[in-house]
Amino acid sequence: MSIPQQLPLGVSLRDDATFDNFYLSESDPNRQVVSLLQSFASGENPESVIYIWGEAGSGVSHLLQSACQCAEASGRSFHYIPLADLMATDPAVILDGLEQLDLVCIDDVHLLEGQPQWQTAIFHLYNRVKDGGRQLLMGARQSPRGMDIALADLQSRLHWSLVFHLQTLNDSDKVAALRRRSRLRGFDLPEDVAQYILHRAPRDTRALFLCLEELDRASLMAKRKITIPFVKQVLDI
Repeated sequence: MSIPQQLPLGVSLRDDATFDNFYLSESDPNRQVVSLLQSFASGENPESVIYIWGEAGSGVSHLLQSACQCAEASGRSFHYIPLADLMATDPAVILDGLEQLDLVCIDDVHLLEGQPQWQTAIFHLYNRVKDGGRQLLMGARQSPRGMDIALADLQSRLHWSLVFHLQTLNDSDKVAALRRRSRLRGFDLPEDVAQYILHRAPRDTRALFLCLEELDRASLMAKRKITIPFVKQVLDI
């Protein structure tokens, strides 16, 4: 059996999906989760299965991709599986041989509801990963107890995982996160502009960061600073 490539065909990791780029406030309840995932992805933590969940835009996908980037930087083999992009594919094609890798990250696990073929395939992969002493990281929008998984054996495996709920940012932290992300991109986003974006654009952090990327590209092309009038023009908000 050949060792699978680290990413399925057509799937890529976001360059900005790193642990360093994940915003954490001083008293952020997510600090423990991020710290654990860093040690887990680097191979320093012997835990075998971790399951993180949170609502859309909470950063679950960011952290799974960050774990992959961390594993690669640590010289470990990995595979990232975004189920949202792969559910129409035969699971055997996607999952075969992954237990040979150090770290397997499965995103969008909530999409397993109503998918018996995928449930069976993930169940067997779970067992192969554990039996082989490898590591599995899963991400979803629901807790294991909140999902309707028909395959009872898989449901119990998910319950046995080390489970963490990723907390969403409050509004003041979202503003701070936007401003920090802008600085990482090489420009300063004034607070009044960040507030304007927050109150008029979709409010989840993923959507806000996509707005920021669009503004960054537009400002470079137009050679203009990012002001409220410029935001109105580019984002039509």
